[in-house]
Amino acid sequence: MRYLIAILLPWIAFFTMGKIGQGFLCLLLQITIIGWLPAAIWACVSVAGYHADKRTDRIVNSMGQRSQQPVADPHRI
Repeated sequence: MRYLIAILLPWIAFFTMGKIGQGFLCLLLQITIIGWLPAAIWACVSVAGYHADKRTDRIVNSMGQRSQQPVADPHRI
């Protein structure tokens, strides 16, 4: 869904990711007809980076949770 927003209205895609400053800059770029295509490409690349960051955070969090689980000591058996 965010990719569709990035193609149609690139500046809103930045707002949904919490990047307000980049959203306004993208809006200024999108106002011109020539600037709409670069704005859409920029928004799609940023959405991809946003999803990659979220995926990395989930992996790091799951690794942290696993390392806190107690492990059986092989010398006690």
